[in-house]
Amino acid sequence: MGADVEAREYSREDRRRYRDKVNLDLQVLRRMLADGRIVDADTQAGLEVEFYLADDAGEPVMGNEAVLRAIDDDASFQTELGQFNVEVNLPPQPLRQGGLRAFEEHARERLQHADRRAREVGAQLVMIGILPTLRPEHVRAERISANPRYSLLDAQILGARGEDLVIDIEGPTERLQLESDTIMPEAACTSTQVHLQIDPAQFGAVWNAAQAVTGVQVALGANAPFLFGRRLMAENRIPLFTQSTDTRGEDLKAQGVRPRVWFGERWVDSIFDLFEENARYYSALLPECTEEDPEAELAAGRVPRLAELCLHNGTIYRWNRPIYDVSGESAHIRVENRVLPAGPTVVDTIANAAFFAGVVRGLADEPRPVWREMSFLAARDNLDTAVRDGLSAVVYWPGAGQVRVAELVLRRLLPVARAGLVSQGVSEAEIDRYLSVIEHRCLLGRNGATWQTANVAAREARGETREQALSGMLVDYIEQMHVGDPVHAWEGS
Repeated sequence: MGADVEAREYSREDRRRYRDKVNLDLQVLRRMLADGRIVDADTQAGLEVEFYLADDAGEPVMGNEAVLRAIDDDASFQTELGQFNVEVNLPPQPLRQGGLRAFEEHARERLQHADRRAREVGAQLVMIGILPTLRPEHVRAERISANPRYSLLDAQILGARGEDLVIDIEGPTERLQLESDTIMPEAACTSTQVHLQIDPAQFGAVWNAAQAVTGVQVALGANAPFLFGRRLMAENRIPLFTQSTDTRGEDLKAQGVRPRVWFGERWVDSIFDLFEENARYYSALLPECTEEDPEAELAAGRVPRLAELCLHNGTIYRWNRPIYDVSGESAHIRVENRVLPAGPTVVDTIANAAFFAGVVRGLADEPRPVWREMSFLAARDNLDTAVRDGLSAVVYWPGAGQVRVAELVLRRLLPVARAGLVSQGVSEAEIDRYLSVIEHRCLLGRNGATWQTANVAAREARGETREQALSGMLVDYIEQMHVGDPVHAWEGS
């Protein structure tokens, strides 16, 4: 959820000073981009993966502090919003020279190590988009993690909204409606975030490509079909996250004010376009100022951290978020792809990341970019359709018209992804390993969401209640998650 801050009250002067610093940072960023002060290196990738904590029966465990103490030799793990969540950060590395396989091995080793330690304190780690045994009583304010940043963010979002949050998600056959006086329902969403460090000159093309395939990613990777006992969308994280962090009351929605969770509204030319939108459209949630003078840092030949610009960006939840960061003595930029759920397995996770890294590079390198032939509204509609229908979604794609996601991926996007990975120095063996996972999902029509719903439906047909079916399915899920075969090869559905 971003950088730590201390719990405090903010004054009007705090907000004015922060706004001025954000605008100053923005102008310094413009100069750095124009002057080539941001590094252009080989594409590097990083991963963040969020986990649930559950007991042997699959019930959520409110124990992230105890789990982190148990694995205190591994600083890559940290808390998330809910006491039943932890997150692991895998450091970035080049995609070439075995980078994807190294990610898989490192992720598996970290998960196994952390899971062993977690079991010593009565918990286990689960990679899943939404834990199907989670209930509304688990997402109350007293379940927020101890880090003051979370309570402060909770207070700021509810304060900006001025009224309780309303969660209203209607699927094809079932509907969920509830009100909440906390943003804690957002903690139900456990995600995988893929970071791609890229050439600043290529940012606009890569971000546009990422937006164009966001719906396809959701359809392929859907893994959250149940929420608080209801079968709703194929991927309920998307509407749940959108609604549970919405700072707008009904009046602001009617006025067209943009939500904090945002797909966007246009194709862009530069990362600057997105940071400029942030400053123009969004008020501060956490107006924390540093003493850095970014202009003085730049004049002295040093690299400014642009802390206010970055903190503000961290409170705007784009599905493809622009990132400015400093490592050592150099600044770089990244696309943070935030749309994927966690799981079902490590190999599924790396396959999702490999497809994303390949397809956005392949599309960005095409002489006739897809975003020149496709409206931004069509890309947004594709996401909405994929959220609802998952692998069975029919989406729009230039040259194909309305097409089933599986057919689009098999006929068009897998070759593009392969070409994109080849251009980044990924070996043929790695490309075959990970893209074959995506291929088999499409051929068999099975991902995490379809496996979960089929397993629960079979159990209910045998006479189990929904609660029993969800618990039993989750036990099966966790067992096969640890076996580690990709979800398209799972039995029990």
